[in-house]
Amino acid sequence: MITTDICIIGAGPVGLFAVFEAGLLKMRCHLIDALPVIGGQLAEIYPQKPIYDIPGAPGIIAEDLVKNLYMQIEEFKPGFTLGERVEFLEKQQDESYLVKTNEGTEVHCQVVVIAAGLGSFEPRKPAVERLEYFEGKGVHYMVRKPEQFRDQNVVLAGGGDSALDWTVFLAGIASRVTLVHRGDTFRGAPDSAEKVFELAEKGKIDLILQAQVSSLGGNGVLKEVSITGNDKSVVKVPTDHFIPLFGLSPKLGPIADWNLGVEKSAIIVDTFDYSTNIERIYAIGDINTYPGKLKLILCGFHEAAIMMQSAFKYIYPDQKLSFKYTTVNGVNPF
Repeated sequence: MITTDICIIGAGPVGLFAVFEAGLLKMRCHLIDALPVIGGQLAEIYPQKPIYDIPGAPGIIAEDLVKNLYMQIEEFKPGFTLGERVEFLEKQQDESYLVKTNEGTEVHCQVVVIAAGLGSFEPRKPAVERLEYFEGKGVHYMVRKPEQFRDQNVVLAGGGDSALDWTVFLAGIASRVTLVHRGDTFRGAPDSAEKVFELAEKGKIDLILQAQVSSLGGNGVLKEVSITGNDKSVVKVPTDHFIPLFGLSPKLGPIADWNLGVEKSAIIVDTFDYSTNIERIYAIGDINTYPGKLKLILCGFHEAAIMMQSAFKYIYPDQKLSFKYTTVNGVNPF
């Protein structure tokens, strides 16, 4: 059994930063994440995507932000259980908690922090003939390792930020990139859409609008996609990879059974300290909801700082918390 002060469910950016805020107050943390790596969505969905709204780090690449966050907390020696999903939460007689995963790992802690992002998420799959047959044989629902597409023919489908961003990025790696979108305007950032149109005009990508991928073909591995236009015309495009990017469907998973206050698949919290309706359980980041909620990483960082001040009373009930700036209390994790 692992014993710690705080068990953080989720090792995404907000969960990682929460370790830093806990460390400033001399509280130990252990993080559990269903993904095999730290970083959450930043690592799993868009590791190469630049993020522009992190204070002091404009245009930082997602995977670099994860590396920096880990570097910031190394000094505090957090524990990690990766590739396992939290299944059970048991309150003990002394008000502490025992957290159990699907693999049998047990973590005993005084406070539980849910920083699970969108929760368990699944890709939204389009209605494409033989789509599931080619999963793992040329169909990908996210880009984990961009290098696997080098010098390959790639077809992407979608009209949001992910489709636009990966089209731009893969244009410099793949042999040929084709983006298919059922409309003629995009939902993503105007700047990204402009870059896609510029690449198409220069002949560096193929852009097919008012159409959608209707079926996949190949013998054992993907070899082509059939694209049906709104006018019912059909073209076949040779390809090695098909990447449909239609977003994710968030699900709370086992967390939904913990009697927490939930609204639209998000956990209701008190903005005084981001506590839930159950004592000693907090929720921070995209997993929570409250009036005026903004699902931004920087907002999750703020929530982590506030809630750790509140959690202190459970870890050190006989001590009075005296807030100090890091430059005053001498903490220097670098």
